[in-house]
Amino acid sequence: MDFKKDLLILIPAYNEARFIAAVVKGAAPYAAEVAVIDDGSVDATGEVAEKVGATVVRHPANKGKGAALQTGFKYASDRGYQTVLTMDGDGQHRPEDIAVLLAHYQKSGAGMVVGCRSRNLKNMPLDRFVTNWFTSVLVSFLARQKVQDSQSGFRVMDVRIVPSLSFSTSHFDAESEILVDASRAGFKITEAPIQTVYGLEKSKQNPWRDTIRFFRFFFRRLFK
Repeated sequence: MDFKKDLLILIPAYNEARFIAAVVKGAAPYAAEVAVIDDGSVDATGEVAEKVGATVVRHPANKGKGAALQTGFKYASDRGYQTVLTMDGDGQHRPEDIAVLLAHYQKSGAGMVVGCRSRNLKNMPLDRFVTNWFTSVLVSFLARQKVQDSQSGFRVMDVRIVPSLSFSTSHFDAESEILVDASRAGFKITEAPIQTVYGLEKSKQNPWRDTIRFFRFFFRRLFK
């Protein structure tokens, strides 16, 4: 597969002006196009991304990461891309690992490859360690196949998955829903090891609010 022709790199971003230029420039060599979904940022995220060559699609107000992903997947489908890779705009995901995901995607034949972070307390904050482990267990149960890092937003997937996505959620729980929907639609999900940088970025997740949203999603899908 010619990824330079058929791959869209999709970056949902909210107030990431500090990091977005480096992310876009690092991602650009791997794909036909880099699209940044500026989810109602109040800083210069969109302007900075455009200056370094990204296509920018703007939400007039902040709608949440799930809504940004939905907008981006529609953009990919409308323009005929076969493959879409998602990564965060805050510098946590190393552009060098794009090659790792793409190689695994080609070799595995899976519908989706998730970048799997090494889960240990040396390289992951305690709260993320616990949340990641617990939610991954529950998502694996719903998906009916094992997913070790359900909260990783660094993924590559076949655009044919998009019609099966329900998008009943619009925030961080959407990443769990995407895995469940794709799996239940019959797509194989596998993982590839990635590095993740925890540094200057500030997580956009609200521990209490997003935990409640996750459990609402879990119980809604448990009985569906």
